[in-house]
Amino acid sequence: MSDLDQISDRILQELTRDGRISNIELAERVGLSPSACLRRVQELERRGIIQGYRAVLDRTALGAGFVAYVGVGLSDHSKTSQEAFERALDDAPEVVECHNITGNIEYLLRVECADLKAYKHFHTDMLGALPQVNAITSYVVMGSPKDARA
Repeated sequence: MSDLDQISDRILQELTRDGRISNIELAERVGLSPSACLRRVQELERRGIIQGYRAVLDRTALGAGFVAYVGVGLSDHSKTSQEAFERALDDAPEVVECHNITGNIEYLLRVECADLKAYKHFHTDMLGALPQVNAITSYVVMGSPKDARA
């Protein structure tokens, strides 16, 4: 764990909720002067605790309302095979997250596309066509009652 105090923890909580909060509002919420608050935020950024700020997008409004988590097993467990698979995913805009994991499969993907038809095309023509892929298991998201990703 890090050596953060309560104020730094509160700063991180507030920024996680709203990365666009003004420094003045943030300072008021955590009980610091604006200059002290800004120094704290800059130190958290310098230490790499705050790695960046992102916009949270409404994927449905952008035409990508279909979400699936996809487990992928590789036929070859070599580093070369993994690197080739990862390079192939670089060209797949449907894959918004790729995690190399432990267990019975090598990868867990978050795939977002327009609809089931578009997912079938991705599944068959892109993912299923990769020579490294041995197994594909899809978990279609029906709802997300809690999603704290930023």
